[in-house]
Amino acid sequence: MNDSRPVRVAIVNDYEIVVRGLERLLADRPPLEVVELDCLVDPALPVDLVLLDTFAAQPGAEKVARMNALPNVGHLVVYTWEQDEQRVARDLAAGARGHLSKGLSGEALAHALLRVHAGEVVVAPLDDHGVRDTPADPHAWPGRAHGLSSREAEVLGLITQGKTNEEIARQLYLSPNTLKRYIRTAYRKIGVERRSQAVAWGYQHGMAPVPGLILPSA
Repeated sequence: MNDSRPVRVAIVNDYEIVVRGLERLLADRPPLEVVELDCLVDPALPVDLVLLDTFAAQPGAEKVARMNALPNVGHLVVYTWEQDEQRVARDLAAGARGHLSKGLSGEALAHALLRVHAGEVVVAPLDDHGVRDTPADPHAWPGRAHGLSSREAEVLGLITQGKTNEEIARQLYLSPNTLKRYIRTAYRKIGVERRSQAVAWGYQHGMAPVPGLILPSA
């Protein structure tokens, strides 16, 4: 007999705008059911899958291991642009059962999550079968509507959080010169010249994460 129960999913990231965008990407894809959205907090409800988005908050093996060990969590999946072999191996060793590219279409993402739920370990980079099937969403990350790329927005989000350049470069695995290029480009796009102005802009445009459990859309 087929199991018709929904597959309960919690989406975790530091930013409400990010988890809301991912919730929309997974909407109307049964048997997946998004039951919880978490910003800077661990899932509270019993869930089959946790989808951990790394935007502006690379989880690190310690966070993956800690969250994966929660008694209410079935399997944990890392959702990221960063899929170098060392990072994938580190997160899988910490207990992640999936390492999925943000370039996957909604359909491909849902299929990968169901494979994890079925017991597979899934590493899914963007490939010919993962062409995005969802129109670009201007609210997929803070600042996207203002022309910021995902990486530029991550950098600006971490600046808003008070991180130093050294801390940001280490967290995002960027060289100092590459980080400076991202900062210059981001500043130009949002029309600021100084770090204090960038922080103020970040607070005004959702770059300061607020901890809490968020109700999924009705």
